[in-house]
Amino acid sequence: VFDTAAEVHRVVGPAAIPHIVISAAGSVSDVLEVMVLVTQAGLAGAVDIVPLFETIADLERAPDVVEQLLALPRYRQWLSSRGMTQEVMIGYSDSNKDGGYLRSRWSLQRTQGALVDVAARHGVRIRFFHGRGGTVGRGGGPAHEAILAQPAGSVQGTIRITEQGEMVAAKYSRPVTAHRNLDTLVAATLASTSGTGDAVLAPDDAELLETMAAAAMRRYRSVVFDDPDFVGVFRSMTPVGEIARLNVGSRPASRTASDRIEDLRAIPWVFAWSQCRVSLPGWFGLGTALATAAGAGRTGDLVRLHREDVFWRTVLSNAAMVLAKVDLGIAGLYAERLVADRVAGERVMAAITEEHRSTLAHLAEVTGTDDLLADNPVLARSIRNRFAYLDPLHVLQVELLGRYRAGDEGEMVQRGIHLTLNAIATGLRNSG
Repeated sequence: VFDTAAEVHRVVGPAAIPHIVISAAGSVSDVLEVMVLVTQAGLAGAVDIVPLFETIADLERAPDVVEQLLALPRYRQWLSSRGMTQEVMIGYSDSNKDGGYLRSRWSLQRTQGALVDVAARHGVRIRFFHGRGGTVGRGGGPAHEAILAQPAGSVQGTIRITEQGEMVAAKYSRPVTAHRNLDTLVAATLASTSGTGDAVLAPDDAELLETMAAAAMRRYRSVVFDDPDFVGVFRSMTPVGEIARLNVGSRPASRTASDRIEDLRAIPWVFAWSQCRVSLPGWFGLGTALATAAGAGRTGDLVRLHREDVFWRTVLSNAAMVLAKVDLGIAGLYAERLVADRVAGERVMAAITEEHRSTLAHLAEVTGTDDLLADNPVLARSIRNRFAYLDPLHVLQVELLGRYRAGDEGEMVQRGIHLTLNAIATGLRNSG
């Protein structure tokens, strides 16, 4: 791979491959090993080495890893050939799958702030590469607000963001929409660079969000990782297996042959939950977090932050958008018809239902309204118009999944599942 990259540099030029991203980076040696390979291939000083911190634990370690890297003379020499700029990629999808929605968002925010401080101490410019997907569970949401919500000093005239899946066509398939979306990104980057709207959280508020994120992660992992029946329920009530077997998507659904949630790729994890209208990665655990704050008498502080802090307002707004698309009545149909272990299915659905109830109740207290889309009437109207057509598609999908799993692998059944997957995703939007 590295020799081929070097050949591309010789034939096409260094602009063809300017970066090497290290997936699942978690230590200094992960970066130095790549540095050795790049040097042996003859690419020394010709590429940026970009560690990608993905899991919650990796995000927690990231400031220490970068601190140690920037203290190494050989590595600083490498950076000097690259304009003394260190690029760091942060992963939204896997951190969400690892720790849940709120834990992921707060860890990403806190890690960026810490890395800004590390870079400043070492006289290095830092640039963040945001590995966002199209859906909220993978870091999606309105791009303008997302950039403005970044920590102070983290957008220094430049930012890198991935656009994936259906969002590429939705945003860039026509010149008029492409120009509008690029204008939005540039405007937000300029505003963020100039410090417009920057607000540094008070230590007491940051401590509150950390406590809430920890509570949210405990609740999330108690269901997703600690319940031994959860994986079976998930694989039964969602079409995640069919996504893999029917070759829906550009990559295998899992990184390995195991059934573990840890090895499942983030895209099918999010996509499968949206198909049965639970959309668990985009909100689960938030109700517990808000209840924790309420129990400590801090709801008033959250109301104030919702009014004053862009990051917290964006977190709640994106979760509300996802919750507006959740339908636990439809989810119950999937669980009832497709989960063979009725006791396990009812237990998992009970946990989801209770967290959903808590989230809606406490969210209304903080935002001052039980209208989830009060700040987005255009989307609310669009949902009213679209969602009536989705109900029969869900019923059809449940029937076809039942037939397919019972052994009917006829062409029409498989084609029908394909069509329902695509149609439901199109109707929901932001689903993969």
